[in-house]
Amino acid sequence: MKSIPLGPGKPSVSSADMVWDYFPAPQPPAMSDPITLNVGGKLYTTSLATLTSFPDSMLGAMFSGKMPTKRDSQGHCFIDRDGKVFRYILNFLRTSHLDLPEDFQEMGLLRREADFYQVQPLIEALQEKEVELSKAEKNAMLNITLNQRVQTVHFTVREAPQIYSLSSSSMEVFNANIFSTSCLFLKLLGSKLFYCSNGNLSSITSHLQDPNHLTLDWVANVEGLPEEEYTKQNLKRLWVVPANKQINSFQVFMEEVLKIALSDGFCIDSSHPHAVDFMNNKIIRLIRYRNKLLSLRRFESIWSQCNERHFIMWPDT
Repeated sequence: MKSIPLGPGKPSVSSADMVWDYFPAPQPPAMSDPITLNVGGKLYTTSLATLTSFPDSMLGAMFSGKMPTKRDSQGHCFIDRDGKVFRYILNFLRTSHLDLPEDFQEMGLLRREADFYQVQPLIEALQEKEVELSKAEKNAMLNITLNQRVQTVHFTVREAPQIYSLSSSSMEVFNANIFSTSCLFLKLLGSKLFYCSNGNLSSITSHLQDPNHLTLDWVANVEGLPEEEYTKQNLKRLWVVPANKQINSFQVFMEEVLKIALSDGFCIDSSHPHAVDFMNNKIIRLIRYRNKLLSLRRFESIWSQCNERHFIMWPDT
């Protein structure tokens, strides 16, 4: 291999060592500017600077050459996501401000898309917007009916290899029927309360009977019951996050629900139940007034209509 002298008094180097000086490493192809995107079939044209305005986002990585991009038949960058709500994401990239129409109804979809693109400032802006919408929501009522029973559970305990014994224990089974005229509040509740099953947490929102009605069933810890038996017998436990606390009694349940409700503007209805009996009552009612023009008489009229439609389960007397 030929050696190339570098000059008097300097060592020579082989031509192979100098190849990178003459042939630099290949670079990813430069992005054209402006760029046309095909997002779920909808075309958007914007600048490279806009798409890379948040370098830590997925879009920032894609259009700075850190991630590969797909192309459609026309040569446009293709992203297989919802094209309709992408306009709000693109506008945020342009202005760093969240602009939504007053009647926007797809907040959940937009939040999922923001999570996908990993635009952290947009995710935070959406969280603030949801809190703002919840606080701006009109008058609402919240009714919680509580029921509790003791049930015997039978299970097997492995005492030694191939040796099992039959055991039983009493367990507390809790039931809460929750009705609220505020769908947003039930979503808020669903972001705080989770079922624990097979060691995994799952949101209670999947148990919504309808947007205004939620039924919860869970058990307290059962003495001596092996962990796998909870899954085998479909026994769910209830947890509150981010406190990461298990709910083993109605008192703890109501304390946590009350914290969430009060932070969302609800207050205890002074007529039902009496404040002294609040934590021991089977039926709890909370109310929230946003519009001062709505009279108490009108509010009670709405409540009566809910009773007539059997939204509420009154206990036996």
